[in-house]
Amino acid sequence: MLTFTLRRLLLAIPTLLFISLIIFLLVDLAPGSPMSEIPLTVPPEVRLKMIAALGADQPVYVRYILWLRQFFWVEPANLMDGWFGWTLAGGEQRILSWQSRSPVFTVIGQRIPQTLTVIGTAYLVGIAIAVPIGIYSAYRQYSVFDQMGTLVAMIGFSVPTFFSGTLFIIIFAVWLHWFPTKYDTTLAVTDWASFVLQIKQMAMPVMVLALANAAAISRYMRSSMLENMGQDYVRTARAKGMTERVVVLKHVLRNSLIPVVTVIALGIPSIFGGAIITENLFGVNGIGAALIGAISANDLPMVQTLAFIFAVLIVVFNLIADILYGLLDPRIRYE
Repeated sequence: MLTFTLRRLLLAIPTLLFISLIIFLLVDLAPGSPMSEIPLTVPPEVRLKMIAALGADQPVYVRYILWLRQFFWVEPANLMDGWFGWTLAGGEQRILSWQSRSPVFTVIGQRIPQTLTVIGTAYLVGIAIAVPIGIYSAYRQYSVFDQMGTLVAMIGFSVPTFFSGTLFIIIFAVWLHWFPTKYDTTLAVTDWASFVLQIKQMAMPVMVLALANAAAISRYMRSSMLENMGQDYVRTARAKGMTERVVVLKHVLRNSLIPVVTVIALGIPSIFGGAIITENLFGVNGIGAALIGAISANDLPMVQTLAFIFAVLIVVFNLIADILYGLLDPRIRYE
C-alpha cells in the first residue's frame, strides 16, 4: 500500500503540472484583458503602468511561472499565513486579481470559510441522510419506504437547485417567515443568539443542496447493496447462523461502500468549488460566487487559480478513494 501511494503521488506531480499548463493556456488565450477594465480617458503611460502593476505585461512563460509559484513558494516567516495572503519569497510580485487588485489567494481565503460552512455542511447532511436510506431501501426492497425513497430521489435528481431554492424561499421565507431570504456573510457567531441566526440562514441552502446530494448517493448505496445481497458469501453467512444485523451491516455494507466511496470522494472537491447556482441564489459569498464574478469580469488570474485548485482536489481525493478501497476490502491489494 505504501509503495502504491508513493508511486501515485510521484505520478501526480507531472500530471498536475500538465493540467496547470493546459488551464493557464486555455484561460490566457481566451478573450479578455485587464486593459478592458481601464477607462479610455486614462493616459497611455498611466495605462501601461497599471498593466505592469498587474503583471500582465510579461511574456506568457514568465506569467505562467509566476502564477505557478504562488501555489508553493512562501517566505518561512510568513508560513503561518498559509496559502491565503502571503508574499512571494524575495518580495517578488504576487499574482493579483484583475477585478479586486488584491492577491488571488487573499480573495480565495476570504471566500472559503463561507463555502465550507454552507456547502460542506450540506454535503455532510446529504451523506448522513443518503447512506441509511440506501441501506434500508435495499433491505426492504419494493416496500413503502423504498418507494418513498425512490420518489424523493427522483425529485432530487429532476428538480434543479435554482427551482427548488426559489421554492424554498417562497414557502419558508416569504409565506412562513421562518428563515431569512439572503445569507448574511457579515454575521459573526459570538453568542447563542447569533448562533441561532447562523443556523436559520444556513437552513435553506443546506436543505436544497442536501436534497440534491442525498438523491444521488442514496441511489448508489441502494444499488450497491442490492448487488451484494445476492452474493454467495451472504447466503453462507446466513447459513452459519449469523444474525441479519451482522450480515447486513458487517458483510454486505462493507463491500457495498466501495462504489459509494468513489462517489463521495469525487464529490468532495465540489464543496470547495461551491454550488454556483445556490450560492448566488441565497447570497452566499463563497467560491462559486467568486468564480462567477471572475468570469463576468474577465478576471483571468482568478479563473486560472480556481480551476487549478479544483484539479488538485480531484487528483488528491481520487488517491484517497483508491486507498480506502484497500481498507474496505482486504481482497484488494496494490502491488
